[in-house]
Amino acid sequence: MVQPFRFASPTDQVVCAFCARHVGGDKAEKRDADHLAMWSELYGEAMEQHAGYVAETTSELRTAEATIAELRARVAELTRSVADSFEGSDLGGARNLVETEVIRRSERKTELAQRQNDRIMAALWRVERLHRDADSGGNSCTCGKTTATCAEWKAVEPQRRTLRDWEARNLALLRGGERHALPEEHPEVRSIAPPRS
Repeated sequence: MVQPFRFASPTDQVVCAFCARHVGGDKAEKRDADHLAMWSELYGEAMEQHAGYVAETTSELRTAEATIAELRARVAELTRSVADSFEGSDLGGARNLVETEVIRRSERKTELAQRQNDRIMAALWRVERLHRDADSGGNSCTCGKTTATCAEWKAVEPQRRTLRDWEARNLALLRGGERHALPEEHPEVRSIAPPRS
């Protein structure tokens, strides 16, 4: 706690008004006792304020928790009510509109996920073209390492069957003239599509 003080002369020490009466050696014990009493009083006041703050905060917290519980119960009740009403009524065509919108959004999310999967599989196909069995024995990779030491070959190996299935599906789409996800450097894409300039 900061207390005001004033200088009476150029040689005055900075002493608060409370401590000015204690200046001097013979008054040291009185000063220490007064300071201890003052600090105890300040500490007591701080503890009272803190206890009041804790009590107030605890009360507000309990009120907030009760309000939250009440609102959650109300939301659950309204959700059940809306679900029951929605399930059992036509809502003047609104039900079909909502269901159509939900289906449209789901189809869009599925399409985006499929495109992302296609991009990943195309990247995996490119890696597989650089790291596949170089001989019929399956002991060496096209990169020159053995299949036992080629990290890329080992990473692709568990997915080769899935990769072949993906490639076969996309080759069928390509041959049918539909949108496919094969990379431009795929041999069949090159043989069918005209080269880009």
